[in-house]
Amino acid sequence: MVYYFVGLGALVLSYTVVYNLALSYLEGVNQSIFASLEFVIQTMTTTGYGQDSGLWSHPLMFLFVSLTQVSGIAVGFFTLRLIIIPLFTGAEVNLDNRLTPKRDHVIICEYRRDSAVLLDELGELEIDYVLLSSSEEKARALSDDGYSAIYGSPQDAEALERASIDTARAVITDAGDANVDTILTVRSLRPDVEIIALTDDSNLRDVLLETGADSVLSPHNVLGHRLAEKAVTSFSSELTDTIDLGSDIEVTEIPVHQESPLVGSRIQDSNIRERTGANVIAAWIDGELQLPPNPDAVIRPNTVLLVSGGHDALEEISDFIRPTRISQHERIVLVGMGEVGQAAHSVVTEAGIDTVTIDIEDHNGVDIVADAGSKDVLREAGVENSEAVIVGLPDDSASLLTTVLARSLDPNIEILTRVSDTDATKKALNAGADYVLSVPRMSARMLAKELRGEDVLAPASQIRFVRVPAGSFAGQSLVGSSIYEKTGCRVIAIEDESGLTDRIDPTRELSGDEQLTVVGTDESIQRFLKQFDVSPTPTTERSVPSGEGSD
Repeated sequence: MVYYFVGLGALVLSYTVVYNLALSYLEGVNQSIFASLEFVIQTMTTTGYGQDSGLWSHPLMFLFVSLTQVSGIAVGFFTLRLIIIPLFTGAEVNLDNRLTPKRDHVIICEYRRDSAVLLDELGELEIDYVLLSSSEEKARALSDDGYSAIYGSPQDAEALERASIDTARAVITDAGDANVDTILTVRSLRPDVEIIALTDDSNLRDVLLETGADSVLSPHNVLGHRLAEKAVTSFSSELTDTIDLGSDIEVTEIPVHQESPLVGSRIQDSNIRERTGANVIAAWIDGELQLPPNPDAVIRPNTVLLVSGGHDALEEISDFIRPTRISQHERIVLVGMGEVGQAAHSVVTEAGIDTVTIDIEDHNGVDIVADAGSKDVLREAGVENSEAVIVGLPDDSASLLTTVLARSLDPNIEILTRVSDTDATKKALNAGADYVLSVPRMSARMLAKELRGEDVLAPASQIRFVRVPAGSFAGQSLVGSSIYEKTGCRVIAIEDESGLTDRIDPTRELSGDEQLTVVGTDESIQRFLKQFDVSPTPTTERSVPSGEGSD
């Protein structure tokens, strides 16, 4: 900046001297050097020419004045671009000043996953929060995007005090190796506050609990179990991942396999309810959630159906949707033996299914030490003769490559993929994956469960169930209340003095004493609660998972 302004001053003085001399020799006008300086400044700043505007007649004078004008405009642009804009954008901003007063909020320390996914989740749940990050760049970016984020180390008591720990309801720590330090710092300030710790190493669970954490979540471990449970259903008709709504009514999700007899049929022609007694609540088709599903929608490979009914009905629909062919190769290939792979391996092994494991590092439980991003390696693992492949690699690019290669080797194999970036979900589905779970969404849903006490079937969810009193709808029918039209939610069960039923007459007049079970996305449930001014019945709010979309 010093060089710039010294150069600018020299340019102005040079113009002043040249103009003063030119005016004297070419026009025969003698004036003060200060008057010439005023003229040059007026011209370069385009504010006018004053009394000099009628003094010029020589062509060289007109050329010089024109040069002064053009150079003045150029200097103005350079000053704006090189000095003014960087000066203001680089000015120090105290992020703390952007925070509104906090009370009964959650302090999130060093969240290492996709922060926006968690913060959006908390926003939808109307849970106030402050994100504390030791990365000033990350904190500033989140704050600029409208999130409540400040800069500071969670191992620093002063930073936690700036986050209003004295009025916080809970602290979430995801600081990796610094989790213990963070927990001890929090406990020194607030012995009574709830602490939830996230870790990618489930072996640290006992250590974190002993240090002072109230609960420890391991998203990678849960995600691995979830992927394996979905893969195991290819070999067993037993349903283990249903949620019980009461009165023998359960809800579950069922992916449609590549060779299912339903592929290619419209939902209204599938005869699912007639043949099984189960109701199709929602469907993920072509990566989009349909709630309720369009009757004319065509069921494609990798469509995920959300269904409700009695346990027998759900087992019946699971058998109905299953491919007609009988697998001759009860084998699952596990790619990646980190936390996700090891969790998946324990589930598959317990089910008595043959497994082949691949990892780039040679350690206990690895059968093939190699990079799975090669057809030769996947052939060696027997992908072409296996029922399913679970891709649990930490790098999304490697996961996508492995998914594409596995699909090219066997168009009918079931592929279940883990991704670390939520945006990679759609890419994995396009690459050929049947079922995809993202670590950020899994983590956010697990934290929602802890903070809200929800009964969650599995944390990766686009769907939420909530049970509410029907007082706001007394004297109306479901059709007359326009719940779906106004909020996008759907009533799937009604409980009255006679019990709970999912066989609903939409024209039935509600007395107001019933309990309604409503299903919708996080956003639509929030709209429903606000639109009709109702509150969930305590301890009954539930969520149901999703393998985030379809082909």
